[in-house]
Amino acid sequence: MLQSLPPAASPGPVHAAPQLSPGQGILSLNARFGRDMAVINGGLDWRVFRIEQNGSPKLVKEEKGGASSFALPPGAYVVNVAFGLATATKAVQLRGETVKEVLEIPAGGLRIEGRVGNARIPHGHISFEIYKGSQFEPGDKRPIATGVMTGDVLIVLEGSYYIVSNYGDANSTVRSDIRVQAGKLTDTTVNHRAAIITLKLVNERGGEARANTQWSVLTPGGDVIKESIGAFPRVILAEGEYRAIARNDDKTYEGAFRVVNGVDTEVEILAQ
Repeated sequence: MLQSLPPAASPGPVHAAPQLSPGQGILSLNARFGRDMAVINGGLDWRVFRIEQNGSPKLVKEEKGGASSFALPPGAYVVNVAFGLATATKAVQLRGETVKEVLEIPAGGLRIEGRVGNARIPHGHISFEIYKGSQFEPGDKRPIATGVMTGDVLIVLEGSYYIVSNYGDANSTVRSDIRVQAGKLTDTTVNHRAAIITLKLVNERGGEARANTQWSVLTPGGDVIKESIGAFPRVILAEGEYRAIARNDDKTYEGAFRVVNGVDTEVEILAQ
């Protein structure tokens, strides 16, 4: 759920009172970022559950937007409100009168972009995974959000998180710890040290690239980083030393090359 963070200082929108039937009361609901903090005026997902005689909750009302009001018969209810990935829940007792409840969601927004040097990584070339806590904390963790793109605003509860930033689909990965504050939009820049490499198998320097070539990019120790097929495969690699192996017409060729941070270049492997 990627949403824009509503202006924190704006008051909540005014809703018309719901139509009452005999014996009903009004449950008036609002949400704010915390005690003495601004009202959240949009992007809310309200759900109201009635507590049945057997103690189980049954969904009876649902609405999206800002402040909301519901006409309901007296009884015990549980209200849940979601704001992006942040939620709050409160038990409510309705006795035929108007009950006003304010739920506190200490949430903030997180927006991320990636850079190589001073250059912003284009949208679609980089994605982010978000995890709760610090990357240095022990234990098996699962991401709370995946596939987050540049410019997306992710709404989460106030607290510590870490970002796994993937530039391309090879080995340019950066981990960063950040903190999100309630009612604020946190802009974070992740810096990668990488470059875009175009591979070519040629008969001579500057010659035409040979088609139908199978490629493997390896570390100096022999670990495979990326495999591809084509005359001009492009791969985003973290800075460092590599070997490229090209297979064409049942023959194998290889060469070493170095990736320099921010220097996009062509790497030619001679078919000799």
